[in-house]
Amino acid sequence: MQTQTILHSTPDVRAVLAAAMPSGAMEVTVGIDLGSTTTKAILLDTSGQIVGRGITNSRSNYEVAAAVAREEALTAVRFSLLGRVLESAGQAAQQLAEPLTEAFRLELYMGELAALRSEILGLLEKPGHAAHRAALQPAAEAVLDKMAQTASSLFGPGAGRKSDFFRDLAGAAYVAEAEALANVKGSGVPFERLVGLYDRAILDVETRLESRDFGVLLEKAAMHVLPVGERASWLREVVRAVGSSRIAEVAFVGTGYGRQTLPFPKETVRSEILCHGRGAHRIFPGTRTVLDIGGQDTKGIQVDDGGVVTSFQMNDRCAAGCGRYLGYIADELNLGLHELGPLALQAKKQVRVNSTCTVFAGAELRDRLALGQRREDILAGLHRAIMLRAMSILARSGGISDQFTFTGGVCNNPMAVKVLRELVAQTYGENITVNTHSSSIYMGALGASMYALDDHHAGRGGILPTFAQG
Repeated sequence: MQTQTILHSTPDVRAVLAAAMPSGAMEVTVGIDLGSTTTKAILLDTSGQIVGRGITNSRSNYEVAAAVAREEALTAVRFSLLGRVLESAGQAAQQLAEPLTEAFRLELYMGELAALRSEILGLLEKPGHAAHRAALQPAAEAVLDKMAQTASSLFGPGAGRKSDFFRDLAGAAYVAEAEALANVKGSGVPFERLVGLYDRAILDVETRLESRDFGVLLEKAAMHVLPVGERASWLREVVRAVGSSRIAEVAFVGTGYGRQTLPFPKETVRSEILCHGRGAHRIFPGTRTVLDIGGQDTKGIQVDDGGVVTSFQMNDRCAAGCGRYLGYIADELNLGLHELGPLALQAKKQVRVNSTCTVFAGAELRDRLALGQRREDILAGLHRAIMLRAMSILARSGGISDQFTFTGGVCNNPMAVKVLRELVAQTYGENITVNTHSSSIYMGALGASMYALDDHHAGRGGILPTFAQG
């Protein structure tokens, strides 16, 4: 994996970092959006530029989720600094930025895979697995060994992985290897029990926050990537200097569905309505209407020309029509959540769906499948039903004014976006601009970080909360 790179110049590393951090540290404000499904973090520098972002599953432990998302964002800040130094050395050095990032991700994955192995082997020692231990233990170890051997294929340029979450990557690999092993004639491997070990172990792995030293991990990653020969010592100096650079978190704001559980003082917690409205307006300054569909709720928000919320409407406590509902449908079909939209786009027609209630949707889905209706057509109808509910909420909030911005995790579902565009055009005319963004899931965290920046400029920075410690 090592690369031979010719460097035509080797700028002074400390000088480049000093230019990026005149005060001796990268000062950032922290915004955390603790959602029911994912937790996001955005870091802004004191000029208001986005310098880092992080995302993780919200897990069953919200405090750990907030800490992991923040750590991901801090890691992104360091890679931003790394990019600046490599850029100063010319194109050849700059081309190392992506391989170094991917090698770093591989090191993280291997660390989490080791934790998964430890947890699974620990479970096998418990009395409940005694009757099947002789078959399960060698099978589990074989699966984990194969996962470790093939891990590098998930990372690197062109790897094309479908997720950056360890749960998703490891889960897909574990199930595939377990199935292959169980299908070997005469293996005697109980597939369901083998997969059950993963399902139980991943819960503990996800709620355990492991401390990590960015500098140490980056140096380990660099061993896979750094070129041999000319100027290699300068590049190693870059890695060490970036790893030891100081990041000062000067202010913070929390928001989101689980904001009340964040370890933040109450004065640093803001409504997710305000944060989503402000974040959407930051990315699309012409925004006047915002639709946010998250894991647990849907929000229709009206903002003025300064991004200040003027009115809003939300769904009731039922999760129908939200990301959690789509997740339930994905589970019923044994699909990944990211697969629903692309599959629905293949529909030949839209089946009329009578219920978007999470409780009854599974039964209706199974009934329609039993009648021979195509999954694609049923999913197309489900997406339309969800977006019709969203349109009703938007109407109650004040309708849609140009420009209209769609935010939240469901914004990454291509079928949801397609149906929404069609409904907006039908209801409000073809001239409405519908904005979507690849980072729309971060809009709430962005708005929170902007409020934190306001606090910093007003001298209300405060002390960073006590996050979960590794």
